[in-house]
Amino acid sequence: MSSEDVDVEDVLRGLTLRVYHFVLKNKKETGIREVQRALKLSSPTLAVYHLEKLENAGLIKKGMVGYRVNRVYLRNLIRLRRMLVPRYFFYALFFSLAVVVELVFFRPVTFTREYAFAFVVTCVAAASFVYETVKAWVKETV
Repeated sequence: MSSEDVDVEDVLRGLTLRVYHFVLKNKKETGIREVQRALKLSSPTLAVYHLEKLENAGLIKKGMVGYRVNRVYLRNLIRLRRMLVPRYFFYALFFSLAVVVELVFFRPVTFTREYAFAFVVTCVAAASFVYETVKAWVKETV
């Protein structure tokens, strides 16, 4: 089966996704035993199965010592050095800081409906993005 025949979305699920993220985070080639130990897999055969699945999808490539990333594919994540961060994190951070700025710097002397509306909208946006960030983080790490 060639890499064109395989849908990346179908391959990157569950344990295979965890194996891909592990290989992606490593700078050097990753061996079968290393994957097995790091992800606490029951046998090296299970690690080989998932690594070959990723190789058939064209996401990783077998090298001299082990496997390395051939193609970076991150659905809702952004790679910052060795960390994978959900892209919603930056929106959550922005709106959370906007809530703080509204409370500290833009607080009116007399309470107005316009200020209350803007504050509620900012709080809802911040809460929504925090929720989406946590949801994406849990989904991608499980």
